[in-house]
Amino acid sequence: MKILAFAGSNSEVSINKKLISYVTLFFNEDDVEILDLNDFEMPIYKHDRELQNGIPQLAKDFAAKIDSSELIIMSLAEHNSAYSTAFKNVFDWISRIKDRKHFGDKPIFLMATAPGNGGGKNVIEVFLKRAPFSGANVIETFSLPNFRDRFEEGLGITDAEKLTELKSKIETVKQFFTN
Repeated sequence: MKILAFAGSNSEVSINKKLISYVTLFFNEDDVEILDLNDFEMPIYKHDRELQNGIPQLAKDFAAKIDSSELIIMSLAEHNSAYSTAFKNVFDWISRIKDRKHFGDKPIFLMATAPGNGGGKNVIEVFLKRAPFSGANVIETFSLPNFRDRFEEGLGITDAEKLTELKSKIETVKQFFTN
């Protein structure tokens, strides 16, 4: 299976990037491509800019990555209870590609993590409300609160309960493709 994975963050030390890198290890028999949103940095979306210059090639390239995948695994950073600006801008630009649903009706394993108790649950809720209108078929979600207390570089998730939950959700995602 071809999997596209990315964190909805442009931070060089993103905890969501760390979570994505860890989770993709559970898909070691699949073809996994991990993207960095920094490689898709574009001017802030503006209607006038689109009229003047068209849709940036990077937006088209990101959309092509979505289209060539069978599963999207993403972990969204939560900024002020919503998406990061980096993710929102890519999202805005790809939404302007004619006759396209943002996520191409692809199955999505949606995740978030945060340093605090919320674990990114607000951004998950925001995305889930938008998903039906954006061609995002969210088949499972996972939130990891208190990242620094529950994740260790080189080991991954150290909280036994959250690790069991993650493995169960990964199994649900894999089962989606065998039915």
